[in-house]
Amino acid sequence: MRADRLLSLLLLLQNRGRMTAPELAAELEVSVRTVYRDVEALGASGIPVQADRGPAGGFRLVDGYRTRLTGLTDVQAGSLFLAGAPGPARDLGLGSDLTAAQLKLEAALPVELADRARRIQQRFHLDAPAWFRDADPVPHLAQIAEAVWEQRVLKTHYRRWSGAVHRELWPLGLVLKGGIWYLVARAAETDAGAASPSGQAEGAVRTYRVGRFLAVDTPGERFERPEGFELAAYWEESARRLEAATRRQTAVVRLSPHARRLLPMWFGAAGVRALATAGPPDAEGRVDVELAVESGSVAVGDLLRLGAEAEVLGPPELRRALADAVAELALRYR
Repeated sequence: MRADRLLSLLLLLQNRGRMTAPELAAELEVSVRTVYRDVEALGASGIPVQADRGPAGGFRLVDGYRTRLTGLTDVQAGSLFLAGAPGPARDLGLGSDLTAAQLKLEAALPVELADRARRIQQRFHLDAPAWFRDADPVPHLAQIAEAVWEQRVLKTHYRRWSGAVHRELWPLGLVLKGGIWYLVARAAETDAGAASPSGQAEGAVRTYRVGRFLAVDTPGERFERPEGFELAAYWEESARRLEAATRRQTAVVRLSPHARRLLPMWFGAAGVRALATAGPPDAEGRVDVELAVESGSVAVGDLLRLGAEAEVLGPPELRRALADAVAELALRYR
């Protein structure tokens, strides 16, 4: 809305002093021509904006002028919790609200605290996604986030490993993990009697990867959140169960010095724990560790990433599976 943009323009000039039209256009995500029109509108409403010409010119407020129009809207106040993560805020459709809220907060602070806030913003940046991995495209994220906030039922078309399914969900919360968005939701009561292929009751709270939603619709029906449900507690327990369920096997691995450096990178916390309990290195700097791994082909693929820098000593069936995989690769590339 233009009124919000005019207020943002006013607060930019108040907080930062003289700014050129291109600088204002970049901050407000509008054209330079729009900036000139907005400056004229501010002047017509009685705001003393002065235009300075020349190489060091730009727009500024007449010395001593300050506005007290710094009241935050509900959405802007909520967006402040995402102040350290502008990318996720933009994904949720709150990018402009976050910018407006930060400007209002900056205008309300004493000069020394506002300067400190600007220095923090200039020196610290949170980039959630991991290296060398693009974030999921999430075209339905903003609509899902609105349904979470409004407690509205979602009718969804979701892509699972075994095929696409239609589900009616109660969206309870969103979690950003490693640059990937997840929806925590419960199947609507109409689906509560169904069973998943794994046998788990569909009425249970489950986790869905937002990038796998093929379509979502909000028909308008509201739902009541389960009494006592806490998103952070659910996520912590869910993450613990997932790690316990997937890393059921322990591999004994002999690591070269280079593999020791790679282990935390490829295996995360499991790699860190394995190194922490390793014995002293031998004459060549190699150590034997007990590493929690997933079962079957997943463990084989993960351990092959270490290449010749590691040797799996046991269990025997895992060692044989790796030997078979290496032999097949050698035959293929011969």
